[in-house]
Amino acid sequence: MGNIISFRDLIVWQKSHEFVLEIYRISSAFPKEETYALTSQLRRAAVSIPANIAEGFTKKTLPNKLNYISHSEGSLQEVKYYLILAKDLNYINNITFESVINSCEEIGKLLNGYIKTIKNYHQNK
Repeated sequence: MGNIISFRDLIVWQKSHEFVLEIYRISSAFPKEETYALTSQLRRAAVSIPANIAEGFTKKTLPNKLNYISHSEGSLQEVKYYLILAKDLNYINNITFESVINSCEEIGKLLNGYIKTIKNYHQNK
């Protein structure tokens, strides 16, 4: 994994952190009655993506690392559903929806690439 010293060096973590910031910006415009419902759930799921990448980074065994990445993938799918719901409730417009869904797809691809890299690293150790 080359010159990767910290989880912050991982592109997948960087992109998912930027994504969380975008989710916070978008969800700040949700109705107040959603503060403890959809807004909270969406933010929690989004934060879980880079948080699990960071936590998994410190794990030594392949199964432990993959477990945390799997949690990130699950949270990403959860975010996608909450975004669909937000669009269907007219909390976000189609342009915003497409933009954040595209970000989800990019993060999903990066997670898959990270999994392959981790597996290769552990096989060649």
